[in-house]
Amino acid sequence: MKHIRNFSIIAHIDHGKSTLSDRLIQATEVVSDRDFQDQILDSMDIERERGITIKSQTVCLPYTANDGNTYSLNLIDTPGHVDFTYEVSRALASCEGALLLIDASQGVEAQTLANLYLAMEHDLEIISVINKIDLPSADIDRAKQQIEDDLGLDPDAAILASAKDGTGIEDVLEGIATRLPSPTGDPTKPLRALIFDSHYDAYRGTIVHFRVFEGAIRAGDTIRFMSNNATYRVEEVGIFRIVRQPRKKLAAGQVGYLIASIKTVSDTRCGDTITLDKQPCDAPMPGFKEAKPVVFSSIYPVASDGYEDLVVGLEKLKLNDASLIYEKDSSAALGFGFRCGFLGLLHLEVVQERLEREFDLSLILTAPSVRYHLTLTDGEQQIIDNPALYPDQATIESAKEPFIRAAIIIPDRYMGAVMKLCMDRRGINKNYQYLTSDRLEMIFELPLAEVIYDFYDRLKSVTQGYGSFDYDLLDYRETDLVKVDILINGERVDALSQLVHRDRSVERARTACEKLREEIPRQMFKIAIQGAIGSQIIARKTVSAFRKDVTAKCYGGDITRKRKLLEKQKKGKKRMKMVGKVMIPQAAFLSVLKTDAD
Repeated sequence: MKHIRNFSIIAHIDHGKSTLSDRLIQATEVVSDRDFQDQILDSMDIERERGITIKSQTVCLPYTANDGNTYSLNLIDTPGHVDFTYEVSRALASCEGALLLIDASQGVEAQTLANLYLAMEHDLEIISVINKIDLPSADIDRAKQQIEDDLGLDPDAAILASAKDGTGIEDVLEGIATRLPSPTGDPTKPLRALIFDSHYDAYRGTIVHFRVFEGAIRAGDTIRFMSNNATYRVEEVGIFRIVRQPRKKLAAGQVGYLIASIKTVSDTRCGDTITLDKQPCDAPMPGFKEAKPVVFSSIYPVASDGYEDLVVGLEKLKLNDASLIYEKDSSAALGFGFRCGFLGLLHLEVVQERLEREFDLSLILTAPSVRYHLTLTDGEQQIIDNPALYPDQATIESAKEPFIRAAIIIPDRYMGAVMKLCMDRRGINKNYQYLTSDRLEMIFELPLAEVIYDFYDRLKSVTQGYGSFDYDLLDYRETDLVKVDILINGERVDALSQLVHRDRSVERARTACEKLREEIPRQMFKIAIQGAIGSQIIARKTVSAFRKDVTAKCYGGDITRKRKLLEKQKKGKKRMKMVGKVMIPQAAFLSVLKTDAD
């Protein structure tokens, strides 16, 4: 056990985590040069294109240190986005140490701090690594200063590296072997192991990624998951060397996988404890909680005959993504679909993109919403995430919405712009402090509903890309909530309804009406596009009618002849408006759901 090291790499988005993993794998020769590819731990196309890690991976690296001993370095990779904070915390709970990666040109950013605090909560040994030192804009002295001032770590102990060209990789490996502690645990005690991830294999079922804290596990053992008391017989255990390598047993301190004919990923919950059925441990590992969705949206196929394909696509995706929650839904405008719950906006985008790519579907998503807690006048409590289920305004006594604590790190020259952006989104400024002479950390309490709309894009715009943002959920607070309906030609379009704060309702309704006016094709009659709260119209745009020039044949003569023809045309248009139906193109739905670019 003293030659095992379990570690994770934590960093802000785009600070070089996946590239450093690649270099460590190459340096330890786990993969031959012929089989190697960039971002080898990122298995999905979306991860490669966006340069982010969505599904964390694990790999066991054999390394012979300068002291002559061969160490097993278990790299437990973590997702880099705030949506997946819970998975990151479970991965860190499986480690004894972490590499904290800092970009030499960008310095310490919001998620660098957030991930450091997360690692400190688990009492991990931290090794700071200054990456990208080969860049022309790299400022190593400034990065070291920030490590001391912002993070409170020893700047002289930081390892200088460039994952891109391989500089300092040997120092990183040596640092892991010599500076990180070995795992502790008694191999003779009853089995206690932590699940930190799982994925689905079409041939073997769910493959569980876990870390053994006490005891040992072998093929043939009957195990129990402590959160749901499900029992399974283990078929195979082993370690990850990019490919799975079976072993006879895994003992305390080791990280690996098990296969036990588990049918779905949702049966294996991240953070759950594995123990032996006949000889269970005393207590489960602390910190387990159900992954709860925070953002909700309805997914519909563009063509109604695509519903069956969408059903199949969601079922298959659910096998690989336990945090995706969905139930059947229907809309008068869009037909049958599903109401889905997501961990955040990135999770929503990833699910949409995977459905469209992997299952060749064309989809429409309704505007994302959050969960509201309503108290009705008769005392009944309701939780609403779908505008279609919103009760009559007169029956609601009070409504509460979720708030987040947002930490925003920016150069101080953008302070005014960020302050205005957050205040416009009903933010409460709790605190700000200078991290260095020109960098500022601002703490705001913001409604989650305002953040999921287009906050991150706007923050990047007003700070010219220098702003970094991290958040965690706080609590539910009173809000003045209204339902904004969109009426086209006097008829409500349920798929375009939104739940918004009263102060923002007019602005949202105007934006939606304006976008619909641009997208809905002109008819032979006027089309009124209106935004309404109940029976009160708060915004209106009109798609003007095509007009045939009926007076063209009248040249000269009395004006009453022209007037008579125009009156006749007006009556015809009025009759046409009463019987005419407006077909709303799919592009109109999509345009309303896209956030404002200005």
